[in-house]
Amino acid sequence: MNLKTVLILLGLALATIFALVCVLLTRERTPRTCQHLPLEQEDIEDGQSLVFADLTAEEMSQVVRYLQGHLGVPLVDASRAKPSDNCIASVDLQVPAKAEVLRFLDAGGARPPREALAVLYFGNQPEPNITEYVVGPLPTPAYHRDVTVHKYGGKVPYHRRPTLAVEYKQLGGFLKKQVFASAPAFMQQVMEYDGANLAPVTAAPRGFQSGDRVTWFVLFQNVSGFFVHPVGLEVLVDHSSLDISQWAVSRVFYNGQYYRDMVQLESAYVQGRISVEKVRKAPWDGDFSSMKPRARAAALFPVQFEPQGPRYSVRNNHVLFQGWSFAFGMSVSTGLRLFDIRHKGERVAYEISVQEALSVYGSNCPAGMSTRYMDGSFGLGRYTSPLVRGVDCPYLATYVDTRSLSDSLRPKKRRASLCIFEQNMGSPLRRHYSNLQSLYYGGLVNSALVIRSIATVGNYDYVWDFIFYQNGAIEGKVQATGYPSSSFLHGDGLRYGNRLWEHTLGTIHTHFVNYKVDLDVGGRSGSWLF
Repeated sequence: MNLKTVLILLGLALATIFALVCVLLTRERTPRTCQHLPLEQEDIEDGQSLVFADLTAEEMSQVVRYLQGHLGVPLVDASRAKPSDNCIASVDLQVPAKAEVLRFLDAGGARPPREALAVLYFGNQPEPNITEYVVGPLPTPAYHRDVTVHKYGGKVPYHRRPTLAVEYKQLGGFLKKQVFASAPAFMQQVMEYDGANLAPVTAAPRGFQSGDRVTWFVLFQNVSGFFVHPVGLEVLVDHSSLDISQWAVSRVFYNGQYYRDMVQLESAYVQGRISVEKVRKAPWDGDFSSMKPRARAAALFPVQFEPQGPRYSVRNNHVLFQGWSFAFGMSVSTGLRLFDIRHKGERVAYEISVQEALSVYGSNCPAGMSTRYMDGSFGLGRYTSPLVRGVDCPYLATYVDTRSLSDSLRPKKRRASLCIFEQNMGSPLRRHYSNLQSLYYGGLVNSALVIRSIATVGNYDYVWDFIFYQNGAIEGKVQATGYPSSSFLHGDGLRYGNRLWEHTLGTIHTHFVNYKVDLDVGGRSGSWLF
């Protein structure tokens, strides 16, 4: 190859790079070819979609200030509340009743008042309870009403409250300062405990009869990916008392044997009456559980390219794509939800939303055999995580910040916790190559719009997608990734799963995912849970 050819190829390469940079830099200024509606109509729909918009940080703060000044009881910041305190557990949008919204959207009725739903834990009461208030109108609250009895048919007992982050912290302190301290020889010689090298993980539910608040905690090596590094020790804690000093150990399990408490385990160990199974100490990166790539990528991954910019628009909480339009939001408890979904201007669904993710486990260890996780109780929206550009979503996706208020008196901003993008689905939507009678080819690219969030609840990362296709189809999709839940492998453990490592049993389990689908095809209809 002569020098002239090399220079020509180099010039072409530089021109291509320059063109790509120009496209990236001017991406937001390029015409959006998806805007088939007249601009006036689009502006109207954008304004209407705000009836479903998540609360702003200022609105959340106004609700907190209102409750602090109008309930007549002291409210402690939930991030440092004791079980015996009153606190605000969460503040979220109170979605207006469907009939009110449709009068506003379709019949020119008044905009429904903007309201918030506040969940409060009243531990400092003669009869501790959970209460839910609707607070409004926003942005300047002037009233609140108790909706607990209307929603649940009666008062909600205090022992049913979902666990706050601060209670997990208090339970961790109880284990460290009281439980582990009562078995010094066992913890030092068998667990090699140094005060920081063990990580407790909660099981659920917290008991099996009404009034219970007892939790199994499984101990793992505190390394990267600790979920698959069990050490064989599990502790059942009774934390039903509102006085933390009254919390107690109900049962201990180690390497296939049950003990009354850690004192009995310590005594059995000192007397040489237990079977000790020393677990090899894992390095800080977790070894096999490390998320670090095992090998370098042979080449850079392909990057999606939009030659004329995005073919969709996002304004406030309203999305427009080809014939599709919808509003989106993020619930603290249930996560991603869509409203007023229309195709070619006609509403096909009033609401499509995630409702719950459940998982049922089996094991020959007590925590694993009793675990029935309902991840909505932890908060699918509360644990929505930031999205990494180019990995969690395509590099050129539109990233949206969301806000929430839970476990604190202050709103929290979750950067880039929702993404929207169009992607080629990799195969044609339709095609035909005619080689009989007449010769022709017809095909249509199968490109769809995706709105995505990812919730990290404990060991699992749930990738939630709603996908809008050109042919009028909508797909709800969830992918589970992260780490498996595990038990300590002992005895007949392989009946309940598969060996992941020397002492690690990947436990058998089943996932159930529930969606709410309120279809309005051809007019108003009922809603279904799937």
